[in-house]
Amino acid sequence: MEKLVLDHIAVLAASLAEATSHAERTLGQPLSPGGTHARFGTHNQLIALAPDLYLEAIAVDPSAPDPQDARWFGLDSFSGPARLDKWICRVADLDAALAVFPMAGRPVSPERGALRWRIAVPEDGALPFDGVFPALIQWQSPVPPGKALTASGLTLERLTVTHPEIEALEALLAPHLDAPLVRFARGARAGLAAQVKRPDEIVTLT
Repeated sequence: MEKLVLDHIAVLAASLAEATSHAERTLGQPLSPGGTHARFGTHNQLIALAPDLYLEAIAVDPSAPDPQDARWFGLDSFSGPARLDKWICRVADLDAALAVFPMAGRPVSPERGALRWRIAVPEDGALPFDGVFPALIQWQSPVPPGKALTASGLTLERLTVTHPEIEALEALLAPHLDAPLVRFARGARAGLAAQVKRPDEIVTLT
């Protein structure tokens, strides 16, 4: 099957304002308006990260009707402060990827403006390994956000994925993962940490 390639990372919060503020405080740059996702009742803001990556701040859209199914990224059960909570890998063939990783969920086909994509979402919205299993996405638009967003001067240097059973997660993903910026580390709790190079310093977003 095609490799899993790091596509973007996501900051979650109880509100989009909180998610955006959390990212902007660490990155030192303003995020740009994204849009709404009618399929899941969420909305987001975005910022480019070299090389050809991006970060999204995402939260439940209080003005949207409740979706028929569970929201993606486990947002229905999200609690606590804003944090870097998800990483998303793109694949060339989502169906082939799901044959290998059925636990990633079922394919759905959201759209926003000119953007079209397929993404795997578990029935209950919650990704495996306490949410640090990557979401799998297949872009159907010729120019995905990672290439379309205006450069910000920010570069992702490393993404560290932490979990008490990290060896099992790494063993599952390693044969298929083409993401040299991703590291795996054992920790008492599941979590993500992104080292981002700003023009003046390297910061860590958690």
